[in-house]
Amino acid sequence: QVQVVESGGGVVQPGGSLRLSCAASGFTLDYYSINWFRQAHGKEREGISCIENDGSTYYADSVKGRFAISRDTAKNVVYLQMNSLKPEDTDVYYCAALYGRSCPSDTLYDARGQGTQVTVSS
Repeated sequence: QVQVVESGGGVVQPGGSLRLSCAASGFTLDYYSINWFRQAHGKEREGISCIENDGSTYYADSVKGRFAISRDTAKNVVYLQMNSLKPEDTDVYYCAALYGRSCPSDTLYDARGQGTQVTVSS
């Protein structure tokens, strides 16, 4: 069964950093692309960073230069390093997996996790 589980959320002050993890089970990252989304209650889900199965990476303009996506294929985990965090980054962060090279979308994915809460506040 294809599954992903997020972890690493928490409360951080503005300007701080967090690293989120997306642990994959039932599949290997060599064949799947992973996308990170965020969505707070009542807001539209936003795709923010994707790593394709070949390792190519993409970022939304809102996080470019501050966030970095990476993966450890030996551990089957995708990371999202978030630096220079701002209050507007407060959100529930999800990861989703899709077989193949295309990044998962909000409606097209093989697995999506339950999310991890990130709160940026002084």
